[in-house]
Amino acid sequence: MDLGIAGRKALLTGASKGMGKACAMALAQEGVALTIVARNAGPLEQTADEIRRKTGASVTPVSADITTEEGRTRALAACPEPDILLNNAGGYPPGDFRTWTREDWIGAIDLMMLAPIEMMKATVDGMMDRGFGRIVSIVSRSVKIAQLELGLSNGARSGLVGFTAGLSRQTVARNVTINNILPGIVDSDAQREHIAGMLEEGGPSFDEVWQQRAKGNPAGRYGRTEEIGAYFAFLCSDKAGFVTGQNLLIDGGGYPGTY
Repeated sequence: MDLGIAGRKALLTGASKGMGKACAMALAQEGVALTIVARNAGPLEQTADEIRRKTGASVTPVSADITTEEGRTRALAACPEPDILLNNAGGYPPGDFRTWTREDWIGAIDLMMLAPIEMMKATVDGMMDRGFGRIVSIVSRSVKIAQLELGLSNGARSGLVGFTAGLSRQTVARNVTINNILPGIVDSDAQREHIAGMLEEGGPSFDEVWQQRAKGNPAGRYGRTEEIGAYFAFLCSDKAGFVTGQNLLIDGGGYPGTY
């Protein structure tokens, strides 16, 4: 399928590894020019080189912290008029809410709610003026299946989802869609960090927990990052202009509800 986005420009945050990198690769394969953003310059440059080598796409890496105004300014200076925006950020580690401080909560909200909203604020009007825009945020299945140990992420990401629901209905008539991807268990560094944070002394080992989670999913496996990337690329296509304000699960059937 020709997704109809060759020649478009994309600004992707959290794109040096994992699902963000897979999303960048999927767009590059469709002929999109990329600006990829992450905090750590080393992995970011390696990802940029790999994408160029495999696809021939134009890739501009920007090392920046999107939670800061300076970081957002740097990213937008490199790609001031994106047609596509990916908001992607790692979550906070599992923990006990009794130990979380106000600073923990503010940090989570800055990372997983306010920074994406600021990026939307900076780009959505231009997209509407130009008559095309695709904004996608990678959040988490936990906004539908709340996990107490992930309360910082549940709360902050749910705030982003609520905001998106309102904005997306105001932009779609101008061919700008805004959607959220809700991954379940995906074979990624973030998943490994999550499991490592759940381990208890005397309890199951990392490998045991890893295998148990795969067996507990109806698909019997973890999702692949490239599956996330492919879904993302479709949402960014000109074929997906009637899909907006949606929270789209990619979890191998792990969510147990009907709706």
